[in-house]
Amino acid sequence: MAAGLMLLPLVAMAETNASHGESMPLHSEPAAYTEASRDLLASLTLPSLNRPSYASRTSDLIYLDNGVVLEGGDLETIDGYTSGFRLTAGFSPVNLPQLDLGAEFTYRESDEVPTRYSDQALLVNTTTLGGSLVAGVRMGQLGFYAKSGFAEWEGDPVTQSEPLYMATTGTARIQGFGARLQHNRLVSRLEFEEIDAPSMAHLNLITASLHFAF
Repeated sequence: MAAGLMLLPLVAMAETNASHGESMPLHSEPAAYTEASRDLLASLTLPSLNRPSYASRTSDLIYLDNGVVLEGGDLETIDGYTSGFRLTAGFSPVNLPQLDLGAEFTYRESDEVPTRYSDQALLVNTTTLGGSLVAGVRMGQLGFYAKSGFAEWEGDPVTQSEPLYMATTGTARIQGFGARLQHNRLVSRLEFEEIDAPSMAHLNLITASLHFAF
């Protein structure tokens, strides 16, 4: 409707000029709008952005202009002892687009975790900061990744005894690996992560997930 109203004055002007012997092509005026073909619109769309092999299906991703991919998500164990968050920044080399490299930062808090010290049962509240390097590879619908780093942790026993308090701090190594398989809209994921410290055994995780996009 809008196009018809805008074109009517141009047609009237052309007929008036033509009656006086002057020629004025309609295309000399800029068009109000043009209808793009389906092929043209497809050529202007951004290419599909690949999800890194280490990224969780439920996490949020931010793609920066420089090629860095940011991932953030909450962490929570099934037993309810631990909660926190994870932040990962990664990229894929230009000459190796199927390779994923990144760095991961985690923060976790655990409440009243049962543990033992010198054959004595304790309930400990722990805070853990971790940093790891992550590397993965995507091979079609299948992806593998591994991580390695360190965690600094501190424990606060419910019984506030100074010797016990000093014994529940330290640094430990983080290691883990995982795999992801995607078939059409079905995505399955398996991950294992371990902190190499007896007092942090409650943070060792084996997670499996299955997602189907509707």
